[in-house]
Amino acid sequence: MKIIFPTLSACLLLAGTAAASEKCSVPMADWQPREALQTKLEGQGWTVRSIRSEDGCYEAYALNAKGEKVEAYFDPKTFVAVDLKTED
Repeated sequence: MKIIFPTLSACLLLAGTAAASEKCSVPMADWQPREALQTKLEGQGWTVRSIRSEDGCYEAYALNAKGEKVEAYFDPKTFVAVDLKTED
């Protein structure tokens, strides 16, 4: 049991890291400027609070057109949302 728990913990930790890095795997040379993502989101009625790089993606904190708080991850090349969480 002593050997199984650390091994299982390590596997789960590595699986979580792999899943996060699989969201976006675009070379930096192919990234569009974050200002272009902000312009796109504002065109959709969002109020952007911040955009930063996280796990190979752009991570945006904003209010969407409905006024909901949004934390969203976008592919930095295509600006396709790869993960989106909203709060009221």
